[in-house]
Amino acid sequence: MPDYRAAAEAQREELQARRRDFHQHPELSFQEIRTAGIVAEELQALGMEVQTGVGKTGVVAILEGAQDGPTVLVRADMDALPIQEETAAEYASLHDGVMHACGHDGHTTIALGVAKLLSEHRDRLRGRVKFVFQPAEELGAGAQAMCEDGVLEDPRPDVTLGLHLWNTMPVGTIGIATGPTFAAVSIFEITVTGRGGHGALPHETRDPIVAAAQLVGALQSICSRDVPAADQAVLSVTSFNAGTAYNIIPPAAKLTGTMRNFSPKIRDLITRRFYEICAGIGSAMACKVDAKMTHLTDPVVNDAATTERVRTAIQRAAPSVILDEDERTMGGEDVGLFMTDIPGTYFLVGSANEERGLNFGHHHPRFDFDEECLPIGVTTLAAAVGEFLLPD
Repeated sequence: MPDYRAAAEAQREELQARRRDFHQHPELSFQEIRTAGIVAEELQALGMEVQTGVGKTGVVAILEGAQDGPTVLVRADMDALPIQEETAAEYASLHDGVMHACGHDGHTTIALGVAKLLSEHRDRLRGRVKFVFQPAEELGAGAQAMCEDGVLEDPRPDVTLGLHLWNTMPVGTIGIATGPTFAAVSIFEITVTGRGGHGALPHETRDPIVAAAQLVGALQSICSRDVPAADQAVLSVTSFNAGTAYNIIPPAAKLTGTMRNFSPKIRDLITRRFYEICAGIGSAMACKVDAKMTHLTDPVVNDAATTERVRTAIQRAAPSVILDEDERTMGGEDVGLFMTDIPGTYFLVGSANEERGLNFGHHHPRFDFDEECLPIGVTTLAAAVGEFLLPD
């Protein structure tokens, strides 16, 4: 078995420099031109077969082993967010209104580190690694775009692996649960149309604000009154827009929001109740209600057998890390599409350091992480791949 930890430590300075370069040059979803170019160049330099433009801006590379065996897909996302950075770090974003506020700069860096580490053992690999650098995770659209371009074929993976830096866990902790780990993500839009008029004469109107306000309360009661208590689900109305002046009842109001859950059965239940409530309140309040629920991503479900093997491999390679087998989130991740009918494990790498103030949440303008997580990420992800492809 390779000394994964020592090999990752040898890359420490390189990992930090590459991550900071990516952080300074963030690119939004489906605009990851510079990032993809660097990724492709690095992988080609390692002697891999590289394909670019997969799913618009994605990169796929094959590390072929000396012996036949399974194909392990390793996925990393590359896109940034439309957020103005407020970290004041020396490596802060150079692009106004765009920053890496979710750790994808770290994910890309770690996957490149794993590619370098494993390429040094290609003569012992029993199978191959399919490195997938994905665009547009933040839109929930990148995995689908890559699948449409055939990323899961030729060769088809036998296992899917990946990781996410996690700023709700301290550096040195690994979250690796069995079963659902990230939730399915749905979004909704509702337009309530009534009849506007003077604020002093509400009886002459059909007030869409009153109807929309009732929708807010009713919809957010679905999870507490329709979903079984043993199942986890969230529905949140996150915007309410209506009106232009204090004395005008507007003709329409608009609501938007999101729904999260861990199972198709619960998603179907909430969706059905969503439409029933919208229709019922619209009828009761004599307003027209146009509602649309869109399902973006499936839940990320860790295969039990695969996850146990990955857990064991991580413990061997990095015995000092703390394993948390219960960490789950209602956040969404479209890596689940790669794991729909391919067994896989997607684990969390603690990246927070409270003493240094590196503990702001994902998507926060002051998000940053302890770079100590980079060699830990390389160690653990490389060990996970090695569990399937490298002999002891």
